[in-house]
This record gives sequence, C-alpha cells and structure tokens, in this order.
Amino acid sequence: MQSEESHELANEVSTKEKSKETMKKSQKADRKKKKLKEKLLKEATKAVNRGVCYLSRIPPHMDHVRLRQILSQFGEIDRIYLAPEDPEAQVHRKKAGGFRGQLFSEGWVEFAKKSIAKRVADMLNGEQIGGKKKSAIYYDIWNIKYLTKFKWDDLTDEIAYKSAIREQKLNMVMSAAKREKDFYLSKVEKSRAMTEIDERMKKKRKIQEESGSNAEPAQVFPPRVVRQFRQKTAIKNEVSQSKPGLSTDVLASVSTWFILSYCLERIMMYLSCNYGFVFPDSGFRRFLKIKKRHVKKLRFD
Repeated sequence: MQSEESHELANEVSTKEKSKETMKKSQKADRKKKKLKEKLLKEATKAVNRGVCYLSRIPPHMDHVRLRQILSQFGEIDRIYLAPEDPEAQVHRKKAGGFRGQLFSEGWVEFAKKSIAKRVADMLNGEQIGGKKKSAIYYDIWNIKYLTKFKWDDLTDEIAYKSAIREQKLNMVMSAAKREKDFYLSKVEKSRAMTEIDERMKKKRKIQEESGSNAEPAQVFPPRVVRQFRQKTAIKNEVSQSKPGLSTDVLASVSTWFILSYCLERIMMYLSCNYGFVFPDSGFRRFLKIKKRHVKKLRFD
C-alpha cells in the first residue's frame, strides 16, 4: 500500500512539473509573438514614412558603397539597389577597349523619410556630382527623381516577376533544345538500324552467289516518302498557234538586206558631203529612203 501511494505522489509531482514547463513555454511563445507584432508594426509605420528615389543613370566607377557615402550626407539611407547592365553590352564594351569594371544601368535609393527624399531629388537633379576634381565622377550629372506612392516592396515584386519570366524563358529554350536532341538521336538510331539491315542483305546476297542458287531473296527497303503537290494546269496559247510564223530563211535575208542598205547609205553620205559627189535625187531617195533630218556631215578618223 505504501509503495502504491508513493508512486501516485511521484506521478502527481511529475505531471505538475510538466504542466509548469508547458506553461512557461507557452508564455515564452506568446512573448515572442508580441515582440514580433510590435516590430512589424514599427516597421510598417517606418515604411509608410519612407521615400524612394530613382536614379536613371549610374556613372561609371560608382557602386553602392560610394553612392551611400555621397547621399548619406543629406539624410539617413536604408536600402540601395543598383541594377547591373546587360552582360552582352558588357562583353561588347570590353572588346571595344572601354571600361572593364562593373557598370550599372539604373538604381533605387530608399531614404528613412519622405521629406528628405523629396528634398534630395529637387536639390540634386541636373546638378554636377562634384567632389574631388581628380575623381572620375566629378563632371557627371545627377539624374534623380522622387517616386510618389512607391514602396520598396513594389521594387522587390517587380524584380521577382522579371526573374520568374527569365526562368520561364530559359525553361522553354531548354525544353525546345531537348526535343531537338531527342529527335536527332531517334533519327540517328533509325539510320543505324537501316544500315545494319542493308549490310545483312549484302552478306546474304554474297553467300547465295557463292553457293550458286538462283533464288533471289526478298529485298527490304525503307518506306519512301512521296509528297504530292497540287499543280496548276498550263494555259495553251491559242493566239500564237493561230498566227503563222516567219521562217528563219526569211528573217536572215531581211537582216542582211538591212545591213547592206545601212552601209551603202553611210558611204554615199560620206562621198556627197566630203568630196562633192552628186547622186540622182530620185534614185538616191528611192533606193535608200533617207529623210532629211537624219542626214549629217560625217568624218571618219
């Protein structure tokens, strides 16, 4: 009996200790949740008061560290994001012998207060960066603008959306390349099978020729693809068939007569103009049929 009572007391003590531990754990979890809620509320209130400025051009030799160093003079800065340039443009610039470092195409700067962001954008836009005269960015100009109703979450969402689109395009390209590779491999396997069949058939023919058998084996050929296209019916030229054509002899005689008449015309004109030979008008015109406007003085060098 005493042993049973001692066991019961021990069990009760253990259950009480377990309950106390669970209560402590639950209290700790509640405290953590409250702290997280307070932090989130504080960050939400801070995010409402934050302002974002957009930089349309990042001069060379400038990175996020240098940009923070310059802009932190005007107010507190939370986050900076600089978009790197296109890798193809970077390769082309390096081949052309330009700046070999990392360049950035555009950037976003988040200030702790909207009023500071607005003041910085109004004050610096279109102004010279300045600094030390020996620096590479001394003569560059600020291209900065304050973005109204723009939060940092919008930028992260846009970046995530662009990355998702890029991954989707890459997956499409990879799937198309895989399909092409599978198609090519299937055709290669088919061609190997066909060559093996042809080699076997050649071996069988040689064996039959050596044995002297006249029986020809059945030849196995691959199916031939025959494509048929619609053809337009040709229109017969009935007009040309109805008209009688001139023979080659007639055309040859006409061409020779034309050449002879042209040569005679030039000779007679040369003699009449330079040496004063007079030819009868009636015969001259009747033979050559030359118009007056074509007659010119000729000189042969």
